[in-house]
Amino acid sequence: MIATYGFNATLTARPGMGDQLVDLLLTGLDEGSPGASAHCLVYLVSRSASDPDVVHVTEGWTSEEDHHRLFADEAAQAIVARIAPLLAKESEYTDYVPVRGKAAF
Repeated sequence: MIATYGFNATLTARPGMGDQLVDLLLTGLDEGSPGASAHCLVYLVSRSASDPDVVHVTEGWTSEEDHHRLFADEAAQAIVARIAPLLAKESEYTDYVPVRGKAAF
């Protein structure tokens, strides 16, 4: 499959809550969660090298429609609801159209 839609999100946790935010975001890879879907081709959680409370998420999807459909389900909405109290400010998103690349973890 080829990713035709993606985005980067920057999330800033409340002071000292970066570990909790990372752990919660990684549950997005659990069975039944959006990141475990065959339509999610890239799901990468990273931290800022200079601020442990700043977390970046990179996602690549087969289509924008697949992303929106999977994020509308209960599992995704439960994760989103648990993220909100951990955040110090509104998340920043940048959407993109993947061209080519490599991911090996």
